[in-house]
Amino acid sequence: MLPAEIVSQVRRIQLTTGRQVADVLAGAYVSVFKGRGVEFDEVRPYVPGDDVRTIDWNVTARVGAPYVKRYVEERQLTVMLLVDMSASLDFGSAHRSKREAAVELSALLAFSAIYNDDKVGLLLFHAGVDEYIPPRKGQKHALRVVREVLARGREETDDARSRRRAQSWARLPQRLAARFAQLRQRTGRGTRRATDIALALEFCRRVLPRRAILFLVSDFIDEDYLDVLSNTNRKHDVVAVRVVDPRESAIEGGGLVTLEDAESGDRRLVDTGSNAFREAFRVDAQERVDSLERALSRVGIDLITVDAAHSVVDPLLRFFRMREKRNRR
Repeated sequence: MLPAEIVSQVRRIQLTTGRQVADVLAGAYVSVFKGRGVEFDEVRPYVPGDDVRTIDWNVTARVGAPYVKRYVEERQLTVMLLVDMSASLDFGSAHRSKREAAVELSALLAFSAIYNDDKVGLLLFHAGVDEYIPPRKGQKHALRVVREVLARGREETDDARSRRRAQSWARLPQRLAARFAQLRQRTGRGTRRATDIALALEFCRRVLPRRAILFLVSDFIDEDYLDVLSNTNRKHDVVAVRVVDPRESAIEGGGLVTLEDAESGDRRLVDTGSNAFREAFRVDAQERVDSLERALSRVGIDLITVDAAHSVVDPLLRFFRMREKRNRR
């Protein structure tokens, strides 16, 4: 039974994102993500102007009048949301955390997919795979995806997390589930909800037999995942969605402050009143961003940057427009 708070949040997100999808995103989404080909629909009488290459000669010979084949685009797609549940997503310096922004963005994408009769699935991960929901169609399924993102964002014990992971992996073939259990053991990550992007991508590569659109929603505070990311993009269309907070790129002066790494627990006493420290902090943050952008550009992966302090609709809409413009070239 879900807590009343979760139910209330799901309803609020459904109402808010439902209007945004209908009013803003639906047309942009369908113009960007095309089907993989065309399929036969019907035959109809030939009219002047039709392409003679579409004439169905068998029907034409049978009825004694020219008929043409009509084709429609094979529109249905599979959208997979890979959402980072690591502890660093809990950070937020404004009116919401990075996790809350990730939830709203995931809802927008889920409802956009369902609005256009596409399948949508969900993979929640941190140092391991927390929850896997296979892609399906329908509004009820989209609501389940949003509900799971919200529910998994709440604090839970390691035992509870292990039980949920076991329940999720029980849906997979035994050999595949055992394989990912071994992969997670080899990562050596701690229990504070660290990040393992490579494992999540490898999971999707193995469980999704056909090409899909993978939205990887994370703050990308991780290492050693770029090779797997590049390989995954050869099979699927990967879109990186980086969720940030303004305090991660610049820090205000406030004297001596103890900073704690949310994922490792490491602590460090720093002097935020020092101009040199603040400048070094800013330069280091910018270098991480530049390095990620260069790496993604090299392997042909688009990057959407979502600021938790601002709207998640605007960067998503800019991405759709950029993709649409590029597709027309």
